[in-house]
Amino acid sequence: MQYIENRTFDEIKVGDSAELTRVLRAEDIELFAVMSGDVNPAHVDEEFAKSDRFHQVIAHGMWGGSLISAVLGTELPGPGTIYLNQSLHFSRPVGLGDTVTVRVTVKEKNEEKKRLKIDCLCLNQDGEPVITGEADVIAPTEKVRRPRVVLPEVHLHERGARYQELVNSAHDLDPIRVAVVHPCDEKSLTGALEAKNQGMIEPILIGPREKIEATAAQIQRSLDGIELIAVPHSHAAAARAVEVVRGGKADAIMKGKLHTDELIEPVLDSETGLRTERRLSHIFVLDVPHYPKPLFITDAAINIYPDIEDKRDIIQNAVDLAAALGVELPKVAILSAVETVHPKISSTVDAAALCKMADRGQITGALLDGPLAFDNAISANAAETKGIVSGVAGYADILVAPDLEAGNMIAKQLIYLAGAESAGIVLGARVPIILTSRADGTLSRVASCTLAQLYVHNKRRMNL
Repeated sequence: MQYIENRTFDEIKVGDSAELTRVLRAEDIELFAVMSGDVNPAHVDEEFAKSDRFHQVIAHGMWGGSLISAVLGTELPGPGTIYLNQSLHFSRPVGLGDTVTVRVTVKEKNEEKKRLKIDCLCLNQDGEPVITGEADVIAPTEKVRRPRVVLPEVHLHERGARYQELVNSAHDLDPIRVAVVHPCDEKSLTGALEAKNQGMIEPILIGPREKIEATAAQIQRSLDGIELIAVPHSHAAAARAVEVVRGGKADAIMKGKLHTDELIEPVLDSETGLRTERRLSHIFVLDVPHYPKPLFITDAAINIYPDIEDKRDIIQNAVDLAAALGVELPKVAILSAVETVHPKISSTVDAAALCKMADRGQITGALLDGPLAFDNAISANAAETKGIVSGVAGYADILVAPDLEAGNMIAKQLIYLAGAESAGIVLGARVPIILTSRADGTLSRVASCTLAQLYVHNKRRMNL
């Protein structure tokens, strides 16, 4: 165990010193900005910083000041020190990758008040002063020796960063026409209009005119220039959306304020719907903190207890979406509770059969492995510990759940416990269906529109 120990006033002599050295990382700047609320673009906006006075991102001045405080509070005098005054003069900026050495030196002692005057100096890697100053402190008079507190790990996650990468990748694509079904609440209408503003979709709003217009007024958004097809209720809106697609006037369908079953029912109609030879399935695309790429989870919304033929289509739908998003050879982990085939656990048998189906060309465009437990699918360390040799284990792009219950729980746990951002889409019909939860916000809905836009354009390229 490591300990932290002070130096009492009586132990300290004029000329005593202590120091620490730190290398400035991007994470230091981000964490200081989060803690302080100081989002000056000189510190957090690389593009702006290039055109600013120093032509690079620099540390907050008080980042260096905080290092001085760290030396005084942990080394000299250490625990029990009371700050009275601190002067700071900033001589040079500290840029990313700079090494800063902080040195404090006792200048004067006041025996009566047990006070110290301390010179403070911060030098960069070239020995140049970046901060100079002076501190007045009350030194401790009693010895303190305590176990050093182990600080928690801090992981910074930029909300929606991977979704923004997808949005950026679609900037040069034309918007797709989307039949928006019953957008009669703030979230669904805002999501559709924001996706239009970002150039992803041209919405066709389908639902009761009065409700849609009242919602637009409530959120203070204009519907000028947007097609609105008036129908009496949500069921009629879903049916009309299918008609619009069959008439070639829409490239996708987007769910508004209605139940998923109500939306999907007319899509599955054997005579007037949008069915293909492929089974419909839902795909979550999650931006999960600490996972290095988008994570696809399927199926969590459509197929309750899929059989092996259903799972084949579920996998192929997810693979096709991943390919549209630029994943060259998606890694597909077929999940179960264990990593070996066990006759009493049917999902392990299905996983083995699906891998063989991929070997025989019944599933294409991906690398499959299974059965894999969740930890082995997403953690290379877990897979290595269990001796699993696999091109998928630890690096999965797509997680295939054994059934809807498991898939839904995995996705919702990642969203509500791990802080993942979610987008969702249904494939297997003639057109993609943008399917989000009624609780999802604008970011989720806009990201889901991006999925549909990329998928539609990729499908057009493939058919050329």
